[in-house]
Amino acid sequence: MDAIFKALNDASRRALLDALKLEDGQSLSDLEARLDMTRFGVMKHLKVLEDASLITTVKRGRFKYHYLNALPLQEVIDRWIDPLLAKPAARATLDLKSRLEGAKLMLDDAKKPDLVMHTFIRCTRDALWDALSDPGQMSAWHFLSPKVVLEDDTYTYHTPDGGVMMRCRTIEATPKSKIVSTFEPEWEGGGAPSRTVFLIDEEGAHCRLTIEHYDLTFPVVPGEGVHDGWQRWAAGLKTYLETGEAVRFNQWGAGA
Repeated sequence: MDAIFKALNDASRRALLDALKLEDGQSLSDLEARLDMTRFGVMKHLKVLEDASLITTVKRGRFKYHYLNALPLQEVIDRWIDPLLAKPAARATLDLKSRLEGAKLMLDDAKKPDLVMHTFIRCTRDALWDALSDPGQMSAWHFLSPKVVLEDDTYTYHTPDGGVMMRCRTIEATPKSKIVSTFEPEWEGGGAPSRTVFLIDEEGAHCRLTIEHYDLTFPVVPGEGVHDGWQRWAAGLKTYLETGEAVRFNQWGAGA
């Protein structure tokens, strides 16, 4: 927590976060061109932000891309602000997945993700893997879907009224380390099918979960739309694994 406040206590670092809010996934050169800072200055401030987990990075070829990671800020809000605004039952999670035709999906490891987030969860690798793959557990903590059904390799997420919200198909899985899934929203305005990747790394008593989203057909705006959805998804997953409480982090105040 101290690292977060230290990182935010500088106008230049706040300017970098603002730049990433306007356009996520920028390289060092992109950020240097936007701001009145030397290359060394940008690098130094990015290091502080990365150490505080306020940004996360992905390397593709010779380039390193930087993404706003708002999850630590959400944890600050959950700790001090949200209790003053809403009951805990007003929170929930969003598990964004779906499905694509295999022939149309290109698993290009050199491709730049459209969105990247990571969070740290105090749990075992086994527990995290089960929470991400067991439809019974997913039904318990998913922010919109109280019923998740698995048939063969396809998950179907149902809305509270029984409709289909989205489908996803697991197209690659390295047990307890990596899940690659299709993402096909069924709701109006949900966008074209895309692809998600979960990466699990165990670090002592906790796990680092990285979320990557590829092939989105609309701009990613931090704090809105799909970006907001992943924040809610991660908050619910973390709460479920660390406390055993199934809390639904949605904007309508629907409790667990």
